[in-house]
Amino acid sequence: MKSLATKHEQILKHIDGLPVGKKISVRQIAKALSVSEGTAYRAIKEAENQGYVSSIERVGTIRIERKKKENIEKLTFAEVVNIVDGQVLGGREGLHKTLNKFVIGAMKLEAMMRYTGPGDLLIVGNRSQAHDQALTAGAAVLITGGFDAEDDTKKLADQLQLPIISTSYDTFTVATMINRAIYDQLIKKEILLVEDILMPVHETTFLNVGDKISDWLKLNRDTKHSRFPVVDNNMKVQGMVTSKDVLAQEEEVFIDKVMTKNPMTVGMKTSVASSAHMMVWEGIEQLPVVNDHHVLQGIVTRQDVLKALQMSQRQPQVGETIDDTITSQLVMNGNKGEEIYQYEMTPQMTNYLGTISAGVFTTLVTDSANRALRSYKRGDLVVENMTIYFIKPVQMDSVLEIHPRVLEVGRKFGKVDVEVFNEGKLVGKAILTCQLLEKS
Repeated sequence: MKSLATKHEQILKHIDGLPVGKKISVRQIAKALSVSEGTAYRAIKEAENQGYVSSIERVGTIRIERKKKENIEKLTFAEVVNIVDGQVLGGREGLHKTLNKFVIGAMKLEAMMRYTGPGDLLIVGNRSQAHDQALTAGAAVLITGGFDAEDDTKKLADQLQLPIISTSYDTFTVATMINRAIYDQLIKKEILLVEDILMPVHETTFLNVGDKISDWLKLNRDTKHSRFPVVDNNMKVQGMVTSKDVLAQEEEVFIDKVMTKNPMTVGMKTSVASSAHMMVWEGIEQLPVVNDHHVLQGIVTRQDVLKALQMSQRQPQVGETIDDTITSQLVMNGNKGEEIYQYEMTPQMTNYLGTISAGVFTTLVTDSANRALRSYKRGDLVVENMTIYFIKPVQMDSVLEIHPRVLEVGRKFGKVDVEVFNEGKLVGKAILTCQLLEKS
């Protein structure tokens, strides 16, 4: 009932088995596995999406360490080259290595070296002695201002397999760019994706379009499950079959005659929260996970999704999103049952006219409505519908008072009316319908 791996999967497996730091080319993969260059190119791109291959201009494509979720905030030197539009002058063999921390070399050489150690990246201008000493200390070097390195330094970088990179940007810009990239990675780390929780394809039970209801019955007896994805010979998802579909059917009937065709699927990079919303809204217990070619990668169940969401709520916050910045300044003022929130408008929260940004207003309304509903219901809330039907300009440094009022609350939904005041005058009104994500 499970078919052989496709050519595409075989190439991915081959790339995954290559040593870290190995250079990869389309022609080399095509020759090694006797496939067309087009097939090899698509597989290399997929490997890049999955994070174990990195392409660098003027260097080529190299096999890098696949990042674990907890290590996502660490960048490889290959990624640094891409971030700063850099040129690799030497030490290419070390591009796959992970950056520990970066040191800005704006001090005397001796002081600089006290802060520089193995796995670090020294960001420095045209200072040859600093380049050599950093490499000797086990650190990579990023030369700013578009300067070159001495030939001996390049040889040393090759020998130690530590990259020496040149960029035309200045030191401050480079440090900001790398910092921003690390910060973005931290925020991504907090967002749980389907790939973090899925049951992989080799552990997934599925049926083939050529199978019969008798095969479903056997799987049902063996696994005690009643829902299975249905795939074709290329492992592409064609349908979903459940106990409801096979009820009162002859055992010789083919699965593709009774299955639900074109079922809902999710990708590896779909967020867990988004999958939960789909499952609750559509009443689905299980979703097949597919790649860009609609090939089955595994499954996620409603139970996995809800468990993951509960776990993520207990994790400490690391990176802060724009929404976090806004809502962290929302202060509760009032008794339980008659929540009133206060919010001071900072210049950062305005639009080009200097009045409250529509996005900030939406976030404030949404968050206060969610908080009001949470006093009635436990669990995750997803805004399903929001209508802002009155909004007046609010100047920066104003203090807003936000009054959420729960109009209706059911087992799986809630309706909230929100009024926003400034100095006693009504400046905004909205109504929201939220859906509660919980086990059914």
